[in-house]
Amino acid sequence: MGKKTHAFGTKFNWDGKQVASLNNIGGVEFNVDTVDVTTHDSEGAFKEFIAGLLDAGAVPISGFFDHEDADGQLAMVADCAARAIKAATIIFPASTGAQWDFNGLITNIKVGDTPTDDGIPFSATIKVSGKPVLTIARSTGLSDMTMTGATLVPAFAAATLEYIATAAAETATVKVTPTAAGTIKVNGSVVATGQASGDITLGAAGSITKITIEVTEENKATKKYTISVARAAE
Repeated sequence: MGKKTHAFGTKFNWDGKQVASLNNIGGVEFNVDTVDVTTHDSEGAFKEFIAGLLDAGAVPISGFFDHEDADGQLAMVADCAARAIKAATIIFPASTGAQWDFNGLITNIKVGDTPTDDGIPFSATIKVSGKPVLTIARSTGLSDMTMTGATLVPAFAAATLEYIATAAAETATVKVTPTAAGTIKVNGSVVATGQASGDITLGAAGSITKITIEVTEENKATKKYTISVARAAE
């Protein structure tokens, strides 16, 4: 099952500036137009279609009005009045390393109403113009990894994420020495690059113990490695 990420911390940028005080940011949705190519020869009198143009839809945003947000909310009001197309970005939480980039036209913007028991709302709808691009920045990951007390199979390679290691029956603990540019965690504990982890206790002889190594870099998706250590039977 894939890793799930909380949406809190997602940001929306308009013309390179973050829009403040948002509590809901819509997503980019692809829709494909269809072209009817049905003829009198269509089998079984069923309609036939081919794909037409792509439409990336519109992105709604909403939150609370911030009268001091000159580069964000107030700039969007001005750009809507000017019918200007500007660059927009949806930046997902840093742990995903993901963001949407697109050009957009503000087709609706609203400041207010003014309820007596809540903040002043702000909302806008941005029509995507042209092709949006989804990018995911991933951690470079490990540049080296060695083990003490077990033999790693296959030998370390940066692109290989899953390993098997073999340990003798009399080996009760092993250590992992990872090297990377980002923050490294071995079974959840931070380990300095190029330094050995603490002792990792293996299961009984004949069992398999899983070790996880995670490498995280700022604003990039975490890269995860697993080592299944097989302790020989007595």
